[in-house]
Amino acid sequence: MAELPLALITGAAQGIGYACAKALKEAGYGVILADINAKGVERAGDDLGCVAAYTCDMGNPDGVKTLFDQMESEHGPVSVLVNNAGIAKPCDFLKTRIDEFQEVLNVNVIGVFTALQRAAQSMVKYKIEGSIINMSSINAIVAIPSIPAYCASKGAVTQLTKSASLALAPHNIRVNAVGPGSIDTAMLAGVNSNPEAMATMMSRTPLKRVGEPKEIADVVVFLASDKASYITGETINVDGGRLGMNYTC
Repeated sequence: MAELPLALITGAAQGIGYACAKALKEAGYGVILADINAKGVERAGDDLGCVAAYTCDMGNPDGVKTLFDQMESEHGPVSVLVNNAGIAKPCDFLKTRIDEFQEVLNVNVIGVFTALQRAAQSMVKYKIEGSIINMSSINAIVAIPSIPAYCASKGAVTQLTKSASLALAPHNIRVNAVGPGSIDTAMLAGVNSNPEAMATMMSRTPLKRVGEPKEIADVVVFLASDKASYITGETINVDGGRLGMNYTC
């Protein structure tokens, strides 16, 4: 069993997941990484000096359960779960295939639920008053026509967060979510490289800049900490003010 409190971060090979792992390690957690990218997660684990790095397809519920079984047998249960792994699969709405839509839901909803439930089961068993943080999106509220499955999945994550928070409150396990806006990650690379698209995005962002992964990670660390001890069932949107805009702005 590890001496430090443990935090598992999924989708941690790069971007927001990597930033969350780095920030949690700096906050005093023993961090465990998981990602479908075997080489990437191993490299991230080496870079950060993590407790462990596992390869896992979050779209495979049996694989997620195996991840937890192996992790707990080798290192013990976690007190923090950052449910970050997610995919988007942009497509023409009228040409979206059901299998593509289902693939997004498998990772972004079924995978999130499986990890959340499995982490909570161990927290209850070992009487850990833990914190679970799901990665939602402002697209749980607003929408983009080319990513219908992603928008639907993030709406589901927000509602799952509320439901789980009610179920787990009697065990003093807090469940919250973070809703990033436009963050400088690989998922935003296409917009970053297109001046016209970037100008459009900035016209809808009051702070007039793209967010950094660390700015999401800082909120995750807060939600994991005792400073957020009376916060559960909430989604904190980190979006440079976009959701607050009206047509008059």
